[in-house]
Amino acid sequence: MLPIVEKSGIVLELELRKMMRDQSDIVIRAITPILWLTIFGSVFSQIRQIPLAGVSYLAYMTPGVLAQSVLFMSIFTGVSLVWERDFGQLDRLLSAPIPRTSIVLGKALAGGVKSLFQAGIILAIASLLGVSIIFNPAYIVTVVALVVIFGVCFSSLSILVTVLLKTRERVMGIVQLISMPLFFASNALYPVELMPVWLQVISLANPMTYFVAALRSLMITGNLSALPMDVLGIGVATAFFVATASLAFRKLGT
Repeated sequence: MLPIVEKSGIVLELELRKMMRDQSDIVIRAITPILWLTIFGSVFSQIRQIPLAGVSYLAYMTPGVLAQSVLFMSIFTGVSLVWERDFGQLDRLLSAPIPRTSIVLGKALAGGVKSLFQAGIILAIASLLGVSIIFNPAYIVTVVALVVIFGVCFSSLSILVTVLLKTRERVMGIVQLISMPLFFASNALYPVELMPVWLQVISLANPMTYFVAALRSLMITGNLSALPMDVLGIGVATAFFVATASLAFRKLGT
């Protein structure tokens, strides 16, 4: 187990070095969630109030926008993997004495760590817009941990899609097909109770629902009664996608 963790750290370091050499991706991907907060959130705060006592719609949707940002940042990990394969970089990594599981974990962790920069931007913009964030140190540490874990979850899903589909066009299409329904079939923009029954059933199987609920309780409401169940939902989804992606990745190049 220890060699896998050590090798995963090596892959993580390589991915973070790439990010530090070109930070434009983080800046570009921050534009969409900023627009959600500044335009969509601000306008809808004037139109209606989500039925959550004492919470404005802008505050309600802030955790959802943060989750969306993490989702979009992490789920494109597979797209970069396609580029690495096309340019031969992946072949060199596969020929190195690194377990395939470590490669998956390292790249997935990199997706999670990159998401922290997005989270910081979202929190800063939301605070400037007047959203009252709970800055309890223990809560913030928990949010950071959950952001990384959720990033690992969907980075692993993205890697799995890349391994199965192989071509850049198919990967891009499936990533788009997965990400938007996950976002809208969650509680990111509206409570689950307002959904039709069939969509409520889907949302219960959606890891993003648990992630948004956990963020909302830690950042906005301070009500942690459902947090253990939310963390369990995120953990189960992450373990499943990491294990599945690792199994699929072991067959790559063989």
